[in-house]
Amino acid sequence: MGAGDQRKIITVVDPAALAKAAADRVLARISANNGRVAICLTGGSSPKQLYRLLATDAYRNKIPWPRVHWFIGDERFVPANDPLHNMGVARQIFLDRFAPAANIHPIPTDTANPDEAAGRYERELQSFYGADELAPATPLFDVVLMGVGPDGHTASLFPDYPAIEETQRWVVGVPQAHVEPFVPRVTLTLPVLASSREMLFEISGSEKREVLTRVLGDENLPANRARSAGETVWLVDRAALPENFREP
Repeated sequence: MGAGDQRKIITVVDPAALAKAAADRVLARISANNGRVAICLTGGSSPKQLYRLLATDAYRNKIPWPRVHWFIGDERFVPANDPLHNMGVARQIFLDRFAPAANIHPIPTDTANPDEAAGRYERELQSFYGADELAPATPLFDVVLMGVGPDGHTASLFPDYPAIEETQRWVVGVPQAHVEPFVPRVTLTLPVLASSREMLFEISGSEKREVLTRVLGDENLPANRARSAGETVWLVDRAALPENFREP
């Protein structure tokens, strides 16, 4: 097995500790790269507390904003000002306050359809990376933030959907979501998400315990197939941790 095949699980007490642990890991990855940094954000509820933490003086003052670029792993195909828009939430909480506008890279949702948006974002990622093909020795992202949906999806890669098997394209449109909100999506593919120094999952709350049991039981779910070529870390709070994984 390669290093990227291994998954490290770190348990924390509660959502506040989860956000702090995630923020510390993001800062560590930024500090480890003296050049241009690329962070791939995620949507959903779990990262909001992380984003708020990154906006505090204790964290934002340690981020070299001019050389950090911010991307997104998937997006709901809604207008940028819609409350469902993933990057819109991150921009409102911290990005628009501190990051240079040129360093914020949202998936475009002002296109005719999700496939067109996917094509535009794929070209933007390739331009940033400087090549049309990913090289194992040169990760695209320093950190990719991830979550898990109730059906085991991650990003907008849903179980049994064609997008989960895509290996050539960097970004694809998803015409129909498997869970709420039932809007079309645009998502990065597994090989592109894997092109990272660290893939960091945040799992919080008792409502995630059932799906986490399935993932940790090695069920064939998208969240279980998402692995970094570097380090894959799952931060899990005690409410989400299945009983059989808890210490006595």
